[in-house]
Amino acid sequence: MASLSSTLATVTLSCSPAFCKSAPTRRWRTQAKQTHRFQVPCLVTSDDHEKPPTTKPQPQNLTPPQTSLARRNLLLGLGGLYSTTVNLTTQSPVFANPIKAPSLVPGCKNSDWNLDFESGIRTGACCPPFAKELEIDYKFPTTGETRIRQPIHRASPEYIEKFKVAMQKMKALPDDDPCSFKNQAKVHCAYCNGNYTQMASGYPEKILQVHYSWLFFPFHRWFLYFFERILGDLIEDKTFGLPYWNWDNPAGMEIPAVFEEGGKSNPLYNSYRNVNHLRPAIVDLDYQMEERNMSPLDQIRINMCNMNRRMMRNASDAKSFFGGEYVAGNNPTPREDSSIGSIEAGCHTAVHRWVGDPRTPNHEDLGNFYSAAYDPLFYIHHSNVDRMWTLWKGFGGEGRIEPNDKNWEEASYVFYDENRKPVRVYNKHCVNLEDLKYEYEDSETPWKSNPPKPHPRSSVTTASPENMAAMKFPLSISETVTVQVKRPETNRPKDQKKTIREILLLKGINFDGGKFVKFDVFVNVCDDISRITPCESQYAGAFGLLPHKRGEKPDSKTGVRIELTELLEEINADGDDSVRVTIVPRVGCDDVTFEDIKIELIDISEKESK
Repeated sequence: MASLSSTLATVTLSCSPAFCKSAPTRRWRTQAKQTHRFQVPCLVTSDDHEKPPTTKPQPQNLTPPQTSLARRNLLLGLGGLYSTTVNLTTQSPVFANPIKAPSLVPGCKNSDWNLDFESGIRTGACCPPFAKELEIDYKFPTTGETRIRQPIHRASPEYIEKFKVAMQKMKALPDDDPCSFKNQAKVHCAYCNGNYTQMASGYPEKILQVHYSWLFFPFHRWFLYFFERILGDLIEDKTFGLPYWNWDNPAGMEIPAVFEEGGKSNPLYNSYRNVNHLRPAIVDLDYQMEERNMSPLDQIRINMCNMNRRMMRNASDAKSFFGGEYVAGNNPTPREDSSIGSIEAGCHTAVHRWVGDPRTPNHEDLGNFYSAAYDPLFYIHHSNVDRMWTLWKGFGGEGRIEPNDKNWEEASYVFYDENRKPVRVYNKHCVNLEDLKYEYEDSETPWKSNPPKPHPRSSVTTASPENMAAMKFPLSISETVTVQVKRPETNRPKDQKKTIREILLLKGINFDGGKFVKFDVFVNVCDDISRITPCESQYAGAFGLLPHKRGEKPDSKTGVRIELTELLEEINADGDDSVRVTIVPRVGCDDVTFEDIKIELIDISEKESK
């Protein structure tokens, strides 16, 4: 591969002890390439042995796929070449081709993604019961009170008992009931482990996947919406709100006691959790499959810094927070706009893996997509993940708005509602919580005022660029790698920095989708990286992904996006022509490679949104 003139690198053969594993990814592309498609196959079948209903075949989308070349030529014809500063505000493409989930009819097949199903705890037959009728577009109820979602560590005994009764009733439903707990778990598996294809969008050979892109937040919001309504219907309480696990607040950083007490007689209990992480263990929001062996106070401090980075520093606009574009005809990974949102690749994945049981073949339940929703903790975990969307938008500021793109707005999924009726729902209808008739009870967010601070001994680098060999790509990160990356500008005006952000792009990250992958990214550190924690500015970010399939290695590709604007000011490097980027592998990085590393100025303003 050709070497980059803007990128010089050296390979460090040792891995630092304290933080030697991997981290969360995000990927960006320039505006001229912003509408490339990706293609991925995703299939699943029912194990319920029902005779499928007679239904009309899915209509095929005859719109020709929008190729990257056609899109690029059209943009060039309309506006000429783009400059070094690119506007990455999500914009409506010339041709809309949103993801459309298939109907609940025989088009769902067993997962063929090669997880260890034989010795695994759950099944790869993830299809929910086939519908007896075709779905209709969902209409919000015109009546009903607003449901309040409250932090479970503050919930009253009466509320906890109501929650347990609702879960017990759901678990007692027969296997052919689409509202049963088993079938709700299958919904998540089917959308996440290769069980559905994009047949309804005209691409039957392409898999449908709701992770690793801008579909992550809206899909899970709709999934919880119907799960919550089913629970309320089972206990005849239309005001019942699903609680949230408040893991971003120090008071809520333990696995809630109500999920452990009473053992198997408790409907919230699950046998497949990491026994080393039960109470009083404090959750690690940057978990890398090793214990930090630090005090609870130190772990809480690191969690606060991680939350600040995920919600504030590395989430300045829709693409950073939601993830990259994913439209019909795309593969989930790789695709041109492969990038993963800051929460999905960070604390979301960390909590999944921290709870999952390492004694099981696939880290069941919470540690793997196919089995995650079989643990009742999944639902209150994702309730807090959904709360992050509400908080992020509520903070205000340039860029903090949902993707302004028809391909995002019109993307749709099919669920069973509480009346066992199949309904189709759209991203555009889940933006306003007033329409959804639920809201989150307030809980303090101390991480908002706990930004990272520069490490005093790491504001200068010890290796000179003259001693760094030109780096050729793809670049392996099986060992710690340090790269000198040129910056597009230095000492920019403060006003410009508000809307034009300086962002480090790690592009074309090839990895094995059957592994848990994590690496950390540092900027301008001295030789002793082990001294740098997530509470130091020089710890720029991390990337983490749950395993979701196993195939030829590497079989997946994505990208990482890390904000540098404030970081460079804090470490007194805003006047430097280049920065020193160090990538430290943590877990599953033996065959991980990068195709490009660069820094770009990205316009996050809304002025060119439509």
